[in-house]
Amino acid sequence: MSDDADAPLAGRVLDVRMPLLGAATWAGGVAGTLARGSALAVLLGVAIVAAVAVVLVGRRRAGLPGAVVGLLVVAVAAAGVATLRAERVAHNPVAALAAQGAAVTVLGTVSSDSRTVSGSASSSGVDQVVWRLTVRELTGRGQTVRLRAPVLVLGSADDAPVALGATVRLQGSLVAADDRDLAGLLRLRGDPETVDAPDVWWRGAAAVRTALRDSVAHRPADQRALVPALVDGDDGDVDPVIQEAFRATGLTHLLAVSGTNLTLLVGFLLALARLCRVRGRWLQLVAVAGIVGFVLIARTEPSVLRAAVMGTIGLVALGVDGRHRALRGLGTAVVVLVLIDPALAVSAGFALSVLATGGILLLAPAWRDALARWLPRWFAEAIAVPAAAQLACTPLVAAISGQVSVVAVVANLLVAPVVGPATVLGLAGGLLTLVWGPLGQLCGTLACWCVAWLITVAEHGAGLPGAAVGWGTGPVALVLLTLLTVVVALVGPRLLRRPATGGAAAVVLVVAVAVRPPAFGWPPDGWVLVACDVGQGDALALNAGPGQAVVIDTGPDPRAVDRCLDRLHVEQVPLLMLTHFHADHVDGIGGVFDGREVTAVQTTRLLDPPGGVQEVDEVTAAAGVPASPVTYGASYTIGALTLQVLWPLADSPVRGPGDGSTANQASVVLLVETAGLWLLLTGDVEPDGQAQLARLLPELQVDVLKLPHHGSAHQDEPWLVSLDPDVVLVSVGADNNYGHPAASAMGPLEEAGAQVFRTDLDGDLAVVVDQGAPRVATSR
Repeated sequence: MSDDADAPLAGRVLDVRMPLLGAATWAGGVAGTLARGSALAVLLGVAIVAAVAVVLVGRRRAGLPGAVVGLLVVAVAAAGVATLRAERVAHNPVAALAAQGAAVTVLGTVSSDSRTVSGSASSSGVDQVVWRLTVRELTGRGQTVRLRAPVLVLGSADDAPVALGATVRLQGSLVAADDRDLAGLLRLRGDPETVDAPDVWWRGAAAVRTALRDSVAHRPADQRALVPALVDGDDGDVDPVIQEAFRATGLTHLLAVSGTNLTLLVGFLLALARLCRVRGRWLQLVAVAGIVGFVLIARTEPSVLRAAVMGTIGLVALGVDGRHRALRGLGTAVVVLVLIDPALAVSAGFALSVLATGGILLLAPAWRDALARWLPRWFAEAIAVPAAAQLACTPLVAAISGQVSVVAVVANLLVAPVVGPATVLGLAGGLLTLVWGPLGQLCGTLACWCVAWLITVAEHGAGLPGAAVGWGTGPVALVLLTLLTVVVALVGPRLLRRPATGGAAAVVLVVAVAVRPPAFGWPPDGWVLVACDVGQGDALALNAGPGQAVVIDTGPDPRAVDRCLDRLHVEQVPLLMLTHFHADHVDGIGGVFDGREVTAVQTTRLLDPPGGVQEVDEVTAAAGVPASPVTYGASYTIGALTLQVLWPLADSPVRGPGDGSTANQASVVLLVETAGLWLLLTGDVEPDGQAQLARLLPELQVDVLKLPHHGSAHQDEPWLVSLDPDVVLVSVGADNNYGHPAASAMGPLEEAGAQVFRTDLDGDLAVVVDQGAPRVATSR
């Protein structure tokens, strides 16, 4: 922010007309997207009645009736556009054939890059590739129609690759899609046939992306994955553990295409143009060319277009009277974007972008000016910008994740000096690699050195005791957090304008991050089982006595399971049981050993996939506690716990195909008795295994069920219902790519009277005994 852009002008009142129009459009888009039929009619009727009442009451105030009518008109227009779009997607030939599961041949344009979905957490156990296609021609059930409809293509990882922008002909079967933005899901059969190659600009963008990856290919894996993510949002190779560390420290925006990327890159181009004596309107042409080039390299997906708009607003904010112009631009952008793509109205990414941009424009100037009274102006601005953006997004982030990141401002401040150089050097490395490889590799190496600092900050920040504070996702908790956010926004400048109070606030922040806060009310007294919130994975703890717990699986992230066990005050682990070797169940094993005494480690009989087996062997060997396979029917008594192995059977395989495709079926299934309760812990056992268990134990009933495979749709539902559980626990990650948990898995259990709790919504889940029956307390 320049002084001209952000210093409040004497006597100047911010023009909020366009932001209000943007808010009205946004509200209309939400209503039109989420509400249907009579509910939408009632909602619009209430809005019209309210508008008429305001007009009648405010007739004596010049301009008020017109303003209210204008807001109502754009809200109704947005709701109408959203409703029409939803109806068009939901009711067209593609959706109709998808509902019938029809075999079809389609002709369309590839509209996204392909993305590999690991088989370790999917129901099939086989790696798959997904990408979006805009269907232009559809043949099925004896008819051929021309239309325009979005579908998601699901194919094998061995299928021939497709290029973004290519026109392809495909054969497969259509099924209904859960995503309201999609007309259907196409399960590919055979290789795609390329009818037309991508246009030249798509081929050029693909060449730059490939060259960017080549320029950092010689660097360590975490660095070579992070540079493309930082430059163009290509985050497919970023380790999930690093992603979790960035999430915990409020740095996730660096892993996705954001307005910051565009502002940095186009700002660099403008600086080069000025050095070359480019002036006047030619500078505007350079900026436009930079924006278009950025969109092509990062792909013309909704998130990229949103980032381009927000980045352009950031560039406007750098000019004369930039704050006022950018605020008007932000309102205009919301109106235009929601009318063009109403689905953005309910997109978390869109909301975060708008809130962050609005926070920077509205809050950062006052915070910066307060700090600048006793700090260098550049340093005050470096603190104010990320603080304002983070504060504006805090309620929404808490609603999504159930956490408030305390370390986010500090982490963003620490990485701020290297984000710009890393982004610019990364892009330069890709462009120069096209010309001369060694020079491109030099720039790529420098970019990697910068991102190494990002990784260091994220990993160390995520490991701090108070990196993130759990927060409820219910209405009361979120309203309270929103009110606290408003109070901080208003009081913050008053506190920061003096060195004494500003320094005290900094000390409080440092103490809050560095010192583990007391866990009031957690864990609940008498807990017997806790399902840890470790993201998309399993990690369970069974109370084996004071400071002791039997741990079942470790989740995908060592830090997440370590923090959960710390919250439970677990210092000794008499038994660590690993149900199977998929990454989402074993990759966090190092966190269990961190600062704890582990007595024994047991695993499933099936030693597959090899990567998970090797991970477990390395950690257990280093700790001097080698793992051994379980024995079918074995029974353990540890403290007040009695555990019995129900699965896998004694004659089950011990070697797999090497790809992990049979690992779920070999999951260890445990029946646990403690404190008068019966608990069934099922790992990821598949429906075939569930059916065999039903035959082996036809009378089995339990009090608590850990739902198999994160609530996958592939279940033996009659068996699960026959268990008659009072409580069902689902260990699942928020916004996962697998559709977990499925309504078809939870619905029958809920209809049978079970209470279902999910870690993605409720955080850690603790089972306690209440008058002989199970009750669940949640950390959120």
